[in-house]
Amino acid sequence: MLTQRSRYALRAMLFLAEAPAATPPIPMGRIAIAANVPRKFLELILADLRDAGLLASTRGKMGGYVLTRPAHLISLGEVIRVIEGPLALVPCVSRTAYRPCNDCKSEADCAIRHAMMRVRDETARILDGTSLADATAEHLVAA
Repeated sequence: MLTQRSRYALRAMLFLAEAPAATPPIPMGRIAIAANVPRKFLELILADLRDAGLLASTRGKMGGYVLTRPAHLISLGEVIRVIEGPLALVPCVSRTAYRPCNDCKSEADCAIRHAMMRVRDETARILDGTSLADATAEHLVAA
């Protein structure tokens, strides 16, 4: 399950994705209200997304946040990985944080590992194949 932190990050990013291309930076307070995220929590989340290169920030009275790339070039998978880390449910199938399981006798014969690889691959395929633009378009169609 996604943590509340990831849901907040996705809400904030989707709000920013819906802004017109030439929109000036959006203040954090406005993002917090629109995405229904506590401001103090959002500050930390936006800093992580900025440090990962998904957002740019501007300080000052006219400051705020903007996406660093068009919404169709930022995937839900990227956002979730920044906040959560690897998508894999068990460390032995992670592509970015691999670690053998302590209680596994043989990775090659482990049925759990084989099943979790399929789960990881399908989860990554869907999340990496869904951009912020796709998600906002689907949201509009569903509304």
